[in-house]
Amino acid sequence: MTTDASTRSSRDLPHPRHAEIRLEAVLHALSDPIRLQIVRELAVGGDELSCSHFDLPVTKSTTTYHFRVLREAGVIRQIYRGTAKMNGLRRDDLDDLFPGFLDSVLAAAARQAVRLGE
Repeated sequence: MTTDASTRSSRDLPHPRHAEIRLEAVLHALSDPIRLQIVRELAVGGDELSCSHFDLPVTKSTTTYHFRVLREAGVIRQIYRGTAKMNGLRRDDLDDLFPGFLDSVLAAAARQAVRLGE
């Protein structure tokens, strides 16, 4: 993750640039059910959602960890708006790098949720 330290504020979070996003990191990030749930909610929301929007069955520190894994893999972008940390799906980057991948994963996750009665 390359970021010019002279232009970053203390509240800026490091994100991989478009060219730095790796399929292996994205696959790892999406392999966890909690992280997949976050991505599914962001895909449905279509816009930015605050961390507090998500009702996850884990502790706050574990939730923070899951968001960090998604951000560092390039799956989501996180920015501060006031005191809220907002999360958005990096759909354009993922669709450009891996055409059809995200839609396939989301469709498969939705079918699985129906199959498992979630």
